[in-house]
Amino acid sequence: MTASAMTACHTLDGFTDAVTRADGLSFRDVEPLTTLIVRTRNSLYRIVTSGDGSALVQGGSFFPDATPARIEGSGFGGNLLKMAWIGIGLRMEIFANGQRIITSPVRDISIEHRGSSLLH
Repeated sequence: MTASAMTACHTLDGFTDAVTRADGLSFRDVEPLTTLIVRTRNSLYRIVTSGDGSALVQGGSFFPDATPARIEGSGFGGNLLKMAWIGIGLRMEIFANGQRIITSPVRDISIEHRGSSLLH
């Protein structure tokens, strides 16, 4: 992202424009018990959805074991957030164990199909 694009993201209009153009998925549109594999710049997360915004999250340094959490949404790491959204190039915000976790930028989102296994 260029310096001017980063500066534009600090305004409401700039943020709205950036997240509108970002590929991603609405967490609200995902069927309950769907397993998402989300790869960020630094980590890999396995997220099992519940259908109401909450999930079991495993991966990264904060979630070595499956942990009940809430996927709040995605943003650029500031105060603006697109709720219940996981966006490519954006940082996921996860609330678990009484704290807000902000991931590195998302690089890829896929659905784990039943019967497959995830190897670390």
